[in-house]
Amino acid sequence: MKRLIGLFAALLFAVGAGAADIAPDVLVKDVTTEVLDIVRKDKDIQSGNTKKTLDLVETKVLPHFNFQRMTQLALGREWRQATPEQGKVLVDEFRELLVRTYSKALTEYRDQVIVFKPFKMAPTDTDVKVRTEIKQSGGKPIPLDYYLEKNDNGWKVYDLEVGGISLVTNYRSSFAQEVRAGGIDGLIRNLQAKNKSGEASTKAK
Repeated sequence: MKRLIGLFAALLFAVGAGAADIAPDVLVKDVTTEVLDIVRKDKDIQSGNTKKTLDLVETKVLPHFNFQRMTQLALGREWRQATPEQGKVLVDEFRELLVRTYSKALTEYRDQVIVFKPFKMAPTDTDVKVRTEIKQSGGKPIPLDYYLEKNDNGWKVYDLEVGGISLVTNYRSSFAQEVRAGGIDGLIRNLQAKNKSGEASTKAK
C-alpha cells in the first residue's frame, strides 16, 4: 500500500512556474500524464537507478506538497508536545522519508493506468479532493484520492488516500507509539535512522 501511495504521489507533481493558476484537477491530470511518459522512456529509472530518481523527486515533488501540514496530521495530538525546534526537524525528516519512499516507488512503475474521475468545485473552494483510479493488469482498480488546499503559492497536497487509506493517518499510530516510548526526541531519532539507512542504500546504487 505504501508503495502505491508513493508511486502515484511521485508521478503527480513535476510542474513548473505558473502552477498557482492551474485548477487542481487539471494539475493532477496534466502533470501525471507528462511524468508517466518520462518514466516510461527513462531506462535508468526503470532499471532501478535510485539516485537519479531521487534527484527527480527532490526537484519536482517538494514544491507541491505541504509537508508542514502533513507532518502535523501524521502526528495528530502528539504534535503539541513538540517545541518549534523539534517541529522543524520533524518536518524535515518526515519530508526526507516520504521523498525516499516516492523515489523507490517510481522505479517500480510498469503498466499502471490512471483514470481521472469527474471533478467539481466552487469558485470559493480552497480545500478539495481530486479522485482518480489506478488500473493495473491482473488486479482490481484501486481508488486514489488527492487532498489539496490552496494558499498564496497555489494548490498543495496535504494528504492522499489509496483504497480509502490515508497516508498521514497510516503513519499516525506508529508515530504515536514511538512518542510514547521515547518522546518527540525518540521519534526524531527513529526517523533520522531510517533516512540514514535509505541514504546508504541509495549511495550503494
